[in-house]
Amino acid sequence: MCGIGLLLAASASSTVAATDIVIGTGSVFGVYFQVGRGICRLVERHTEGLECSAVPTPGSRFNMDSVQLNAFEVGIVQSDVHYKAYNKTGDFLEFADVSYDNIRSVFSVHGEPFTVLARRDSGIRTLADLAGRRVNLGNPGSGQRATMQVVMDAMGWTPKSFAFAGSLPAAQQSLALCHGQIEAMVYVVGHPNKSIQKATDLCDALLVRVEGPEIDLLVAENPYYSYMTIPGGIYRGNGKPVNTFGVRATVVVSADLDADTVYAMTRAVFEHLDQFKKMYPAFDALDPKRMISEGLAAPLHAGAIRYYVERGLM
Repeated sequence: MCGIGLLLAASASSTVAATDIVIGTGSVFGVYFQVGRGICRLVERHTEGLECSAVPTPGSRFNMDSVQLNAFEVGIVQSDVHYKAYNKTGDFLEFADVSYDNIRSVFSVHGEPFTVLARRDSGIRTLADLAGRRVNLGNPGSGQRATMQVVMDAMGWTPKSFAFAGSLPAAQQSLALCHGQIEAMVYVVGHPNKSIQKATDLCDALLVRVEGPEIDLLVAENPYYSYMTIPGGIYRGNGKPVNTFGVRATVVVSADLDADTVYAMTRAVFEHLDQFKKMYPAFDALDPKRMISEGLAAPLHAGAIRYYVERGLM
């Protein structure tokens, strides 16, 4: 990983000096990994000399910290983690000596509903039913664990509110559900998702409604949350839409990353957005205007701004 001054050629395909972009994503079963792979495919296909790799990670918090430390050039981060880090709120208050002022936004991607999946034979049908049950809360460092903590705070829960509070990563929780080790799992993820599909196919798992006055208050008080609906019919045995709330996936970089590199990456995605949208079903509804305005708490990187101004998006 290195920062090299880059020269953009005025041609249909951007040309830059050889360098590397490493993108921190998430579980290989999650959509973040697909986001990173999709960006890298477009960068390497349409930007000469710029190499890109997407690596699996524990998730949003890990990616934000890695970009802050310049360990990764790019991170895929939930909009709530993005907001709290840059504005030094929530659990980021614990790290008073760490500054995220160097974080810059590039664009947002798909919406990510807070998803609760339960064994059908558990009797769990609503969010409130999770109390006293065996639940996987998500692995430390992941966006799903951070969002679940927010939900727990809103509901007045602690890990002791559950018969078992698991910390399994996303890649392991579906099988744990099917094997009966847990009764429910949470996931902040775009849909359709392979891990959710695995649980619904193998053990007839059921999507659970996430609604009520506590959720209404969360959405009203936090600009990075919005109501979302998981469509019916995309998973076996789940024919009806399910109401919940959620965040957006965002792409962040360090302010130190070369502006020409960020310009080239942004251009590769937006100039070939139709190709990107075909890479994964969760990307189908992406809209350029929303991608540069929703879920972005940190200022836009100068390289991204240059492209958006040229494109007439700003």
